[in-house]
This record gives sequence, structure tokens and C-alpha cells, in this order.
Amino acid sequence: MGHVSCFLLLFLSGIIMLIPTTHQLQTYQSQVLLQVRKHLEYPPFLDVWVNYTGDVCSVPHSPQLSISCQDTFITELRIMGDKRVRGWDFDGHAIPNQTLSETFSVDSFVTTLTRLTSLRVLSLVSLGIWGPLPDKIHRLSSLELLDLSSNYLFGPIPSQISRLGSLQILTLDGNYFNGSVPDGLDSMFNLTVLSLKNNRLGGPFPSSISTIKTLTTVALSKNEMTGKLPDLGALSSLHLLDLIDNHFDSDPPNLPKGLVTVLLSRNSFSGDIPEQYGELGQLQHLDLSFNLLTGMPPQALFSLPNISYLDLSSNMFSGSLPGSLHCGSKLGLVDISNNKFIGQLPSCLGTTSAKPVVKFSGNCLSVDVKHQHSESYCKTPAGGRKHFLRGELVVLIAVLLGAALVIVLLAIGLLIFRRKVRSRGPFEQHDFPKVVQENAPTGLSAEFLANARLISEAAKIGSQNAPSYRLFALEELREATNNFAASNFIGEGSIGKLYKGRLESGAYVAIRSIASLKKHSVQNLRVRLDLFSKLHHPHLVGLLGHCVGGQAQDESSTKVFLIYEYVVNGNYRTHLTENSLEKVLNWSDRLAILIGVAKAVHFLHTGVIPGCFNNRLKTNNILLDEHQIAKLSDYGMSILTDDFEKLEAKGEGHKTGRKMNMEDDVYNFGFILLESLVGTIVTGKEEAFLLNEMASFGSQDGRRRIVDPIVLTTCSQESLSIAVSITNKCISPNPSARPSFEDVLWNLQYAAQVQAAYDTDQKSDTASQS
Repeated sequence: MGHVSCFLLLFLSGIIMLIPTTHQLQTYQSQVLLQVRKHLEYPPFLDVWVNYTGDVCSVPHSPQLSISCQDTFITELRIMGDKRVRGWDFDGHAIPNQTLSETFSVDSFVTTLTRLTSLRVLSLVSLGIWGPLPDKIHRLSSLELLDLSSNYLFGPIPSQISRLGSLQILTLDGNYFNGSVPDGLDSMFNLTVLSLKNNRLGGPFPSSISTIKTLTTVALSKNEMTGKLPDLGALSSLHLLDLIDNHFDSDPPNLPKGLVTVLLSRNSFSGDIPEQYGELGQLQHLDLSFNLLTGMPPQALFSLPNISYLDLSSNMFSGSLPGSLHCGSKLGLVDISNNKFIGQLPSCLGTTSAKPVVKFSGNCLSVDVKHQHSESYCKTPAGGRKHFLRGELVVLIAVLLGAALVIVLLAIGLLIFRRKVRSRGPFEQHDFPKVVQENAPTGLSAEFLANARLISEAAKIGSQNAPSYRLFALEELREATNNFAASNFIGEGSIGKLYKGRLESGAYVAIRSIASLKKHSVQNLRVRLDLFSKLHHPHLVGLLGHCVGGQAQDESSTKVFLIYEYVVNGNYRTHLTENSLEKVLNWSDRLAILIGVAKAVHFLHTGVIPGCFNNRLKTNNILLDEHQIAKLSDYGMSILTDDFEKLEAKGEGHKTGRKMNMEDDVYNFGFILLESLVGTIVTGKEEAFLLNEMASFGSQDGRRRIVDPIVLTTCSQESLSIAVSITNKCISPNPSARPSFEDVLWNLQYAAQVQAAYDTDQKSDTASQS
């Protein structure tokens, strides 16, 4: 009896322990779904996720939304939108009312989806999703079905998609993918359906596809694929082969015997139809129209036991169809029009038979002569049409080249005109190509400067509310600062002195004096300043302009002044040490500031080319405006200093340095997170803190000992745990283990959502008690 009691006690304890775990799981999955809704820009049919109070796994299904779960884990997510792809004029930018907006990030969207770790079915159709599909799609490692059709995805299909070893159905129809189909798909040994129709894919048919014996469907129609097809005979499970409207130019391939539908029309297949096609006993539908096939079709094609549709039109078949030709009992339509057949139609294709329906115009047959060519037409050698088509092609290419030449000349003329107009204006700027040619020896490489461009989407987003950038005169700055008086001096950092100034308009500004820019010619410096001036983001301190003010004390140096907006509310570090209750920052306030800074750094890393790294991230470089909005200062200084040249001088690859610098920013941001959690006690003794105190975060008692009391009394434990976790990752001693800023941002936003829900519950409890 005692043993039974112990067993029941253990069983009930297990159930009790399971309840909060299940609740936490449901909360976590609900938050992920709300993030998905946000990424998709709040379509009305997803409002059910906000309004529904029950289990997310029990949300009613609709034609637009379906969720399925197993053991409380979401395993299926199907969303159908109404943003249909229209036309072929998509150029990789957002289109109003067709795609999601310019602010949409497919990379962030996929990162959010990877939080649903048990997802086996993902179908996101006609939602206006746009951008290049990121490699990280392979993180959805449990997927068995992936359908992203009828969106605006472009660029190459990521090779990492072949790592989805459980995937059975891959459908990417109706997008704008280009490049070649990845040639590692044979590692997807469970794949049954591969459908990539209606894209812009080029290159050859991947030979790896011909070895995936589980395939039942291969659909690559309406692309731009070229070359020869491999032997497909080993695809013993294949039922549908659809390669319509490509540029394949081999002989017709050897086909597996289980095929039911073969669609090879509108290519450039040549030669004879293999006799083997007459042995495809399961074949019902064969379309070989609009190719360059010759000879006589195998008689057995017409009498296959299951054939119902046979289209051989618009080829170069010739000769006389044998009178003994036999038609299968299921044959319903035969199209042999626009070939070079002569003589009589066989009796089973004759006009008197009710079945099949036969189309035969455009030949040299002796029936229905008014719709036939003369017999001499059909005696033209088979190669004649090829030569004729080649001649047409040559003429077409010549016309296109001529048109392209005219367009290029017009573009050059317009560019010259615009440069002349610019040269007359008061704003002193230089086009990048011209500067690259003139200053190559003075610092940055020509290749680097040629690639110094902004991503258009980021530029548009960042500059919507940005102040206009202009050149300042040195005399204007002297007047604004009382000749750089000590009373206007704010402080001094590693890159120069900072002054407060007041312009003639009455606006206050911050003026940074930089006197150590050696080596740079004036032209080189202006190129750097031009790039620097384009860094606009709501969470960056706004750069208003610059002034090149002549030589510093060291005559080999050039003095530069950068003029920023003046941010009135001090820096983040002073607020973390604030004792006044009305000014203290609670946990929600700190999260909002951290999210703002993370957004700014993510923009600096990914929103500009080349990315800006080593952004001097620390709490006293985060300023707060009158609305307590965070703005990062001292960013992007590597553009003006020698960091780029140092990187090139070391012989390190640009990508290696980029990764290293990005990790440095992540590491430094980790200490900003740490200061936000424990206060400024960590400042100046980061390494010692890591050695002695970080382990304390692992226990509740340890957290109570080291976490800022303001944080402890205003946070939810779940939100705090998320922040502690991402902090630990950021300050990992192993750089490769540190997260990207996108992952940092996602975790902070999730922590803020959890905290917001906690704050709402606290207010409700307080209201009910009163």
C-alpha cells in the first residue's frame, strides 16, 4: 500500500510540474504567432490570434488560416493571403498594395518562424512576402512541407535548403527566384514533390534530381533553364514531369516507366522521340509541342493503354503516317498540326471516327487541303527550319543590341548632363566613380569605394524624417560656440572634443572637433563624409552637417567638425545611477532603450554597404531625448578613421574583418545589457565581473544579490530570464557563439512583449483590489 501511495504522489507531482511548463509553452508560441502577425503587417484574418482567449491550438480553421498541434506544440501553420503576384515587372523593391511594405525583412521573418521548433508543415501563400530567402530556412529542421508560392521572393534558392532532410514537399511556385537550382538536393532523401514553376531560374537541370528515387512530381515549368536533360529513368516513383516553357535543347530524355503526365512543350528538344516512350504503360498525357523534333513518332505512342492526350504539334515530324496505325481505347485528343506529314491520315485518326479528336492543319496531307501546305513545303530538308530560325534569331539579336546601344548612349548623355547641373550648385559633392579614379593611392581602395553605396530600402526608411544635411562654415561654428569657449565645452573622447553650440536660427547643436585625420586627401575625406552623411535612423543622433576647417596643430592633419542635433536629456549611464524616483528607469523603460539601440546597430551593420562596425557601444554614448527615446552617438567613426585601411593593410579579407567587428559590437552591447541589469557597478571592471559574478545569474538568490533592485521590483521573471540569456550569449568568450544583432533584437522585443503582458496584469490586479 505504501508503494502505491508513493507512486501516486510522484505521478501527481509530475502533473503539477507539467502544468506551468505547458502554460509557458502556450504563452511562448502565442507570442511567436503575434510576431508573425506583426511581420505580415496585421492582415485582418490574423486578428483571431489577438481576440481568441483559448489555446492557440484550438483556433478555428478557415480558408485563410489553419493551425494544428501535437502534444501542445504547433506542428502545422498554413496562411493564405490575397496578394497575388502580377506580371513580371518586379525589380526587387516593395510595391504598394502588392508586396509587404519597405520595412518588411524576410530575414527577421524567417528568424521568428524558427522559434516554432516543432513545425512540420509551413504554407505561406500570396502574402506579399518579398526579398531573398535566407539560408537560415534550414533551421526549420522538422519541416515536411514548405509552400511559399505566389510571393515576391527573389535571388537564388539557398543551397542550405538541402539540409531539410525531413522535407517531403517543396513548393516555391510563382516567385522571382533566379540563378541555378541548387545541385545538392539529393541529400533530401524523403522529397516527393519538387515544384519551382513560374520563376526566373536558369542554368542546367541539376543532375542530383535524377537520383532522388522518392520523387513523384518534378515541376520546373516557365523558367529559363537550359542545356541537356540527364537520364531520368531511375526515378521509379515519378508520376508528373513538367518542364514546359524553358530552353532545354537536348534529345528527349529517357523516362521512367511509371510516368502518368509528361509536359515538355515550348523548349528546343531535337532529334527523334525515343522508342522507349512507346513502353510507358501508365502514360496518360504527353505534350511535346513547340520543339524541334524530327523523324516519325513511334507508332506505339498512339496505342498506349492509358494514353488520353497526345500533343505533337509545331515540330518537324515528317513522312507518311502508316495506315496500320492503331489508336488506344482511351485516346481522346491527338494534335499533329504544323509539322511536315504527307499522304493520308490513318483510319483511326480519320475524320469519320468519333474518337479521338484530331488536329492536323499545317501539314502537307491530302485531306482538308485548304488547311495544308503544298507538298514541296514538306520536302524542305529538316535542317531548313533550324537554319531559318537561326537567321531570325540573328536578326532579333542585332535589333536588341542596337536598341541597347541607343539606351546606353542616352544614359551616358543624361549622366553627363546631371553632372554639369550639379557642378553649378552650391552644395559641394563628388560622384563616387570620379573620386575613386583620382584618389586611389590616398587610403581606400577603388573597389571599396565603388561598393560604397546604400541599400535603397534602408536609405528611404532612415531618411524619411531626417534633417537636411549641409556644409557649415568655420566662422559659423565659432559664433555658435563663442569661439569654442570653455563654457561651451561638453567633454572629450578618444576622437576629439565636443562643444555645445547655438546656431543663428536658435537651434542648439553638438559640435565634435576631430583633428587627427591624417593621410586623407581632401577628396578622399569628402567621399567618406558623403557616406557618413547618409547614416539616418530614428535611433541615431542626427548628423546635420560638417565643416572641413583647415589644419590642426599638426600641420599634416586635417581638422574636421561634425555637427549633430543636440540631445537634451543626458546619457543612459547617468539615468542608471539616478536616485530621484520620478527619474528612475524601470525595467520596461530600460528594455525600450535597449531595443532602440539594437535597432540602430542592426541598421549600421546591415542597412548600409559597407556596414559600419566598431561603433563604440557603451552606456554613456546612448543619449535620451525629451521623450526618453534612445539615440546612439559616436557611431560610424570607423568611416572617418583609419580602420578600413588597417583592415586592408593586414591582408585580412573584408568578410573576415566584417565578422570580427560585428562580433565586437555584439560583445560591447552585451556589457550595455549587463549595466542595464546590475547597474553601473560593472563599469570599468568588465572582465573581473565576468570571472566572479556571471555565474550568479543562474540562481534566484544570485540574481537577488546582484541585479539592480529597481529591475527586480519592476520586472517579470520570464522577461528577466530572456534578457539574462541573451546577455550571456553576447559576452561569450567564444566570438562564434555570439548571436547576430537581429537575434539580439528579436529576444529583446520578445522580453518587452512578455513584460508588457505582465505590466497589464499587474495594473488589472491593482484595479480589482481597489
